[in-house]
Amino acid sequence: MPGRHFYSKLHTIIVNLILDECADGDPLPSMRVLAEKHGANPLTVAKAYQPLIARGIIRPAAGIGLFVAPGGVAKLRQHERIRFLTETWPALHKEASLLGIDLDDLARDALSQSAHATAVTLA
Repeated sequence: MPGRHFYSKLHTIIVNLILDECADGDPLPSMRVLAEKHGANPLTVAKAYQPLIARGIIRPAAGIGLFVAPGGVAKLRQHERIRFLTETWPALHKEASLLGIDLDDLARDALSQSAHATAVTLA
């Protein structure tokens, strides 16, 4: 993630944590804990959490901590889906086109990798 502000990197870490490991209502790491874990200033962590609080994805509970808001996981997934389709996908699509990779190639490779991963897991 070169060239990105550190709070943006922390924001991505928080987003991935919520999407990968959390359900609505789950507690999130405190700003202090996240700051210590990633060597950040707590104010930088607060800046990383702020957009998620503002969008209603995270709800702070005074004196208790931060929690995934009701409906927060679905709301975040929808927001990240739109971000991917509008910001990330166009560049990926362009690069794939330049390399002669079409959607059929991607689908075939994804199915092949999925089958391989399943076979390895079952072995």
